[in-house]
Amino acid sequence: MTRDKRVQFDFDIAFSNGGGLTGRAFRLDIDDDDIDDAALAAYIVQDLRLLMVGEVRISNKSILREAHKRTATSARFVDLSHTIEHGMITYKGLPAPLICDHLSREKSKTVYAPGTEFQIGRIDMVANTGTYIDSPFHRYADGADVADFDLDAIGLVDALVVRVAGATSRAISHRAFDGLDVRGKAVLVHTGWDRHWRTDQYFENHPFLTADAAALLRDAGARLVGIDSFNIDDTADLERSVHTTLLGAGIPIVEHLCELQNVPASGLRFSAVPPKVRGMGTFPVRAFALCD
Repeated sequence: MTRDKRVQFDFDIAFSNGGGLTGRAFRLDIDDDDIDDAALAAYIVQDLRLLMVGEVRISNKSILREAHKRTATSARFVDLSHTIEHGMITYKGLPAPLICDHLSREKSKTVYAPGTEFQIGRIDMVANTGTYIDSPFHRYADGADVADFDLDAIGLVDALVVRVAGATSRAISHRAFDGLDVRGKAVLVHTGWDRHWRTDQYFENHPFLTADAAALLRDAGARLVGIDSFNIDDTADLERSVHTTLLGAGIPIVEHLCELQNVPASGLRFSAVPPKVRGMGTFPVRAFALCD
């Protein structure tokens, strides 16, 4: 596979509700020696977040031997996870983590040679602590647990951010996702609710997805769904419709994200990898985005 090819092309886009968009000498990094017109058209529609596209025409395409502009050195990491601290409450009604020394540095001095000391920490916590990922086992007794995750489902997954911060309604319906290409992607819902983290308001009247939004994301092929809110479901819904739909389809859920305002809507990859622990339906993660 080569890493020094780019495609240059013109495009003309006609919208189904009238009007159009034209681009000339547009350049795109490619990994192979060629790319077909259909793939180029799909890229333009997705990258520009275009809706109601009627037709895309590609012309004057040529392959150039040229170094890629998007390189590893231009990428940046953005931490999207909360810090787990002794005594903090993630979910009201669940116990806070207890963090202490199993072996303190002072005590270790009696074990090791002079000048040599270590600390071995201990933590006692429920799995729903901090920023965490839900596996199907969280909802279904016969579902896969966190040890069963395929890394390509939770590590460096192509992602997009759906911004609903400032919306007047708590309920985030399918309309927020209509027209988006979510297939194979991590869909991260930016509500801005993380601004209330570590306050009583965080637990009350939080934004959530509706059942029809979950059904759309499932049917459209989302790989993972995350949210920066207290719960992806309305906690008044005791059937937990969103958890039921997404986890029933094998789609992991990440809750209590943060800092989504610091990542772009597209052009990023998302990771939320827990330890490989058998028998756990949920576990904390160090969630982060890698942005071009």
